[in-house]
Amino acid sequence: MVLNKSNLSVIKSNAGQKPGTNVFDLPEKVLQFGTGVLLRGLPDYFIDKANQQGLFNGRIVVVKSTDTGGTDAFEEQDGLYTLCVRGIDKGEKVEENRICSAISRVLSAKQQWDEILKCAHNPQLQIIISNTTEVGITLVEEDIRQRPPASFPAKLLAFLYERYNACGGKADGGMVIIPTELIVGNGDQLFSIVSKLAAYNKLEPAFMEWMKANNSFCNSLVDRIVPGKPAAEAKQKIEDDLGYTDELLIMCEVYRLWAIEGDDKVKDILSFAPADSGVIIAPDIEMYRELKLRLLNGTHTLSCGFAFLSGFNTVKDAMEDKAFGQFVHDLMLNEIAPAIPAKVDATEAERFGLQVLDRFRNPYINHQWISITMQYTSKMKMRVVPVLLKYFADHNKAPQHIALGFAAYLLFMKAVKKESDGYRGELNGKFYPINDDKAVYFFEQWKKYEADELVQQVLSDTSLWGNDLSALPLFVQTVQTNLKALMTQNKIQYELAAKR
Repeated sequence: MVLNKSNLSVIKSNAGQKPGTNVFDLPEKVLQFGTGVLLRGLPDYFIDKANQQGLFNGRIVVVKSTDTGGTDAFEEQDGLYTLCVRGIDKGEKVEENRICSAISRVLSAKQQWDEILKCAHNPQLQIIISNTTEVGITLVEEDIRQRPPASFPAKLLAFLYERYNACGGKADGGMVIIPTELIVGNGDQLFSIVSKLAAYNKLEPAFMEWMKANNSFCNSLVDRIVPGKPAAEAKQKIEDDLGYTDELLIMCEVYRLWAIEGDDKVKDILSFAPADSGVIIAPDIEMYRELKLRLLNGTHTLSCGFAFLSGFNTVKDAMEDKAFGQFVHDLMLNEIAPAIPAKVDATEAERFGLQVLDRFRNPYINHQWISITMQYTSKMKMRVVPVLLKYFADHNKAPQHIALGFAAYLLFMKAVKKESDGYRGELNGKFYPINDDKAVYFFEQWKKYEADELVQQVLSDTSLWGNDLSALPLFVQTVQTNLKALMTQNKIQYELAAKR
């Protein structure tokens, strides 16, 4: 039995949360650019949840912008799909299944552009969401009268221009536009690009003024791991339990966050927000960005080399080890959290940190440490160095766990050979890839210097860090001590190293 509207009534009730039949009569209020799993696992989930609580009462028209694949599965399943939530919440395992019904239809930009533009004439449609990858928010000078335009910003501008003409330039015809691409200031950047495109297309000043005055381009931050469709065997087991087949079924973790920068007008339009505490609408979302960047991403960065060299393949494997789990806990909450270089409430930082620790322990997510080491150096500079500088400014001493993470980074970056596709390090007789723009730099440094001198040279290199890290009191010596300890042990004894 296939999941679709006609089969909903015969799907067993214990399969998961099912939508009521009245949801199919709700008006379309959202235009969404993208069919990806992140959108279906986060914004669409929030809207679906609100609909089932009677709060938002609106559905989503999805625009499929790429040429690959089709819309067949969405048509066959009437836009329905199963979201399988798996993870840990406050120390307890969570397994939930939800049939999401927020999507009304999926339209192909290539084949149904006129139908998409017709949506601009719907006065109830007030929200635009996108996730077109970071590359999607780029300026491509093109004619927006193409059917369709090639780039996402051009498609968006064409839609807004259609909307402007349909509403006669009235203020209440404006839209709330929320890009979810992982770019700092994504709303601001999108508005800047669309404005330049409008000028390139010589659109009238009255439209430009309407777009600026009556449309809200909101910066936003999304945070949820949505791996997508599970492996065939796991998917089959879930479908056997559910009693139906679902080609759109996806997995996600319990944690969810959608922070949106907006005022009271935006809040009024985004009336789905009260349905879930994971939606936050605030005038400034910098705190949430900093929490994610430092506590989640920064902890990952400082732990990945150390964990990999310790013999752990995945994050959950490392977190199952008591000593390593304690290292991660202390690194995050005792050193990173108090030194976040932004105004962050200490209670909020601790709450967020404890949630991150639950996420790291998620038994359903196989996050590979080696994948986190990609572009290791740039991650250290962006995620860790500002915290390190703030820690020294506040305490004037070397943070022990950060220093150990730095030492493990330097050892991980020790390439022993160059191959046609890049550089390789060696661990216990096996080679591993070093996927980093600075791999050649470290290859040369390790050839020229012994460990102690290498630490001095690398930490003092302002071209790497933007600061002379060797000037921080006793930081060089602490990193040197940890690096030598890591190098002289056949199997890294992180319990001992973490206590130095």
